[in-house]
Amino acid sequence: MPKFINKEQRIFVAGHKGMAGSAIKRSLINSGYKNLLEIDRSILNLEDQYEVNKWIKLNKPDVVIIAAAKVGGIIANNNLPADFILKNLTIQNNLIKCSFENDVKRLLFLGSSCIYPKFSKQPIKEEYLLTSSLERTNQWYAIAKIAGLKLCQALRKQYGFDAISLMPTNLYGPGDNYHPTQSHVLPSFIRKFTQAELNREDTIQCWGSGSPKREFLHVDDLGDATVFALENFNPNESDLMLDEDGEIINYLNVGTGIDLTIKELAEKVAQYTGFKGQINWDTSKPDGTPQKKLDISRITKLGWRPKIEIDSGIKSTINIYKSQI
Repeated sequence: MPKFINKEQRIFVAGHKGMAGSAIKRSLINSGYKNLLEIDRSILNLEDQYEVNKWIKLNKPDVVIIAAAKVGGIIANNNLPADFILKNLTIQNNLIKCSFENDVKRLLFLGSSCIYPKFSKQPIKEEYLLTSSLERTNQWYAIAKIAGLKLCQALRKQYGFDAISLMPTNLYGPGDNYHPTQSHVLPSFIRKFTQAELNREDTIQCWGSGSPKREFLHVDDLGDATVFALENFNPNESDLMLDEDGEIINYLNVGTGIDLTIKELAEKVAQYTGFKGQINWDTSKPDGTPQKKLDISRITKLGWRPKIEIDSGIKSTINIYKSQI
């Protein structure tokens, strides 16, 4: 079956220095794609539509992958709501609009599983989007991502623009952010438990009750899923991508289909960092969404599956973190 991109095309990965973007770049190179366009954010301001349009018009990418975004955990989302919605809307709108207007052949927008309702049925199918209210602590980021997905969907529907989207679950791995207040749960655990073990602390305090369940995907699996989707995913070709109203779904969930409690996650990180002390839970802090496990049946039926198991992924990520401190 012919692929929808080829090795000769010019590919622009926006956000290629971030965790997701760098993994996508690695997977493209490993798959034989060498014609990658790169630009430093200090040179090209993705929040300036004039600059973005000028750069795309001059460099003529055939394929654009949008991995550039402002991201963070619960604290950052709560404290910086305007930044999360405005910066993400601006960056993605500029890239999508300018790609469409300059005849980019294929665009992939990277979203997030946080777009789905807080109390969604489990596992979460793609068509559960907008069926109920969002988790309030990250609604700003989620609304921006929903807008990007819907813009891609609208441009496909009205103009036939070949825009697709991926909705990955919680990511971890090389290039993650270990900031004390702006990181996600797994990197925050890796930093906290590693430091506690090095300092020979007896106890650790973690946010919430530990009862929410989360799914985690190694970022290199996301990189491979991105290349797979670019090469193989055509929403127009299969009844697999029609919702109950017959509308085309142009986005795919990407995950493992396996979740675990935050408490179980903490215990794994404790084990692999060597921390043997007591873990206390601060139940005055928010838990967030009670469960968030993706239904990945659509992408697996197309032929993609994750390869990196959670325990080996956590071990390798801890080793990377320890080598950097």
